[in-house]
Amino acid sequence: MERLWSVLVVTAAVLFAASPWFTEGFNGFEPDQFPVPQDNPPVQPAGYAFAIWGLIYLWLIVGAVFGLIKRSDDPDWAPMRPPLVLSLAIGATWLPVANLSPVLATILIWAMLATAFLSLFRVGDTDRWFQQAPVAIYAGWLTAASSVSIGLLLGGYGVLSGTWSAIVALSIGLVIALVAQYRLHRAPEYGITVIWALIAVIVANSGPINIAVVGLCVVGIIAILALRGTDTE
Repeated sequence: MERLWSVLVVTAAVLFAASPWFTEGFNGFEPDQFPVPQDNPPVQPAGYAFAIWGLIYLWLIVGAVFGLIKRSDDPDWAPMRPPLVLSLAIGATWLPVANLSPVLATILIWAMLATAFLSLFRVGDTDRWFQQAPVAIYAGWLTAASSVSIGLLLGGYGVLSGTWSAIVALSIGLVIALVAQYRLHRAPEYGITVIWALIAVIVANSGPINIAVVGLCVVGIIAILALRGTDTE
């Protein structure tokens, strides 16, 4: 059974990475996908940040293949595999959904995040760079992306202004990130990925500067870095 799960992880990782080939690329929702068009919303990271998906896809596949070849029957790897398969399977459907419905895409990305977290917290103690690291950066980016989706919905449906939508959404993401990083006591790749997203939000809000959003991101970066002192690795 453990070998079957290792095969399923590889399959899910490949399908997840291949999904952009079967649909339009995604660098954020289109402004006209919302009742209130979201043109350069403060909550959205600069476009370059989405390039991290290439690293995530590659690292997940490399880790999955290593696990299949070298650790298919290793009990240390077993607990993290089922939730990772579920998260990646949901992720394989996310791009076409995102191009159709921001609301449904938001629901899916939160489901991806929940199952990615379950996998990350079940990661074993061996093969850090193949088992832990790819799941950590995947969960880190999903933390940012899921929170951004909330901000876009708040602004896109006229619940809050752009700046307040960003503040609420980023606050949600930071609380999740700080609690997760503290509870993990390891996996700095998770926090580093969240910082990558926060820096991209700062870049997107630098001209003209949005002091409230940039300030919150800076505080978040400092807080995540401060938690490195609690890591046991």
